[in-house]
Amino acid sequence: MNVMILTSSPNIDGLTAACGNAAKAGAEETGAKVVMVNLNQQRIGNCHACGNGWGTCRNEHECQVKDDFQNLHASMADMDAFVLITPVYWGEMSESAKSFTDRLRRCEALKKEKTFFEEKPVITVAAAGGSGNGITSCLTSMERFLTHVKAERFDFIGVTQKNKRYKLETIHDAAKEMVLKRKDK
Repeated sequence: MNVMILTSSPNIDGLTAACGNAAKAGAEETGAKVVMVNLNQQRIGNCHACGNGWGTCRNEHECQVKDDFQNLHASMADMDAFVLITPVYWGEMSESAKSFTDRLRRCEALKKEKTFFEEKPVITVAAAGGSGNGITSCLTSMERFLTHVKAERFDFIGVTQKNKRYKLETIHDAAKEMVLKRKDK
């Protein structure tokens, strides 16, 4: 069982990183192999809406903008489950998460064959470190992305500094349960 955990914060010791570590510990308790990716440490630019708005992403399901996206995208084919964790900025995913998911959506959403996410469970986590505002709109944006790529929605978790202690336990347990349920299929 292979699980990819994607985080997207420049702060490697903050709330988003703690959420990623909790998910990793939960998945690893089941024997899953975990691949951790911090999108802020990848060179992934914005979608260029190539050509007439669709480049090679529409029919070939590959982005023609050359950067770290290609290797990361290709590696997702071998994954059985995903955890997507983002800090909440202005009620949205972080810029690195938005850039990545925008390009991923274009490459995956219109596939006639199975997407890399189809029938695979995904946990999304919105980590609002300050006021906690924006969690709901961020999770809604993440849900829309999962709908487009035909992912199985496993859980949507909002975390703040106020509820951090028990939400980290929730993330740990959710990742563990996601892997166990996936193994049972």
